[in-house]
Amino acid sequence: MPFGKYKDRYLIDLPEYYVVWYHNKGFPKGVLGQQLQTVYELKVNGLEYLIRNIKNL
Repeated sequence: MPFGKYKDRYLIDLPEYYVVWYHNKGFPKGVLGQQLQTVYELKVNGLEYLIRNIKNL
């Protein structure tokens, strides 16, 4: 995350409530918004482990 309370964290490591908040508020424009939307879909569908496995390689 490039800014805010969770600055310098991987997007996949953001708390689910924070990503859901962005989903309800509206994702930012551009690449960051697309990435947050993807993270939202992964978290909602319980697929975070896919990214965590890749991150640990």
